[in-house]
Amino acid sequence: MKISWSFWTKLSPRQKRIYSFMFILALIILVTIIGALVPTSPQESKDITNSVNQTVINNKASGTLAPSIFINNFLLCLLMFIPLAGSVIGLVLMFNTGYIIGAEIRYEASTANAGTAVASIQPSTAILVLVLALVTFACEYISYAIGISESIWLFRRLLQKRWGELKNTGILIGIVALLLTIGALIEAYSLYIG
Repeated sequence: MKISWSFWTKLSPRQKRIYSFMFILALIILVTIIGALVPTSPQESKDITNSVNQTVINNKASGTLAPSIFINNFLLCLLMFIPLAGSVIGLVLMFNTGYIIGAEIRYEASTANAGTAVASIQPSTAILVLVLALVTFACEYISYAIGISESIWLFRRLLQKRWGELKNTGILIGIVALLLTIGALIEAYSLYIG
């Protein structure tokens, strides 16, 4: 079976970047879901949840929740910009993110407090938190997809000795910083009200 690349070769460079970004975005969402489906023991789920909760509690107490979220996400995203290696790093990080999310969901579902906590939330608060979570997810995952796709583009362009790609990388890092700042502020706010 021969694969035809005529579709790809007919695209403009901008279209290729857009398609690359969309493919990477779909891939990292899939990898996160796969990570979430990996089973964890009840003890491991509890340990992961307690660790995440303790980090949130400590940062809330010191008033550094939003900056901590931003710094963590931005540094991880910067790793994703490393030519070619960043794409592997990014996929591993997305798998681990899914693993942590899955463990937290399993732990919360297994505790008796889960039903009580959900029942005590006002519908308007629940809707607000859900919308904020979706906006945060969008900001973060768009940033990660930008980082990983640029990692591949940067690798290719540097092999071709096309140094102008470094300018694109700098612009994209600025866009990512803005998106992750917005995401961190929204995530911190949702953790305070939720």
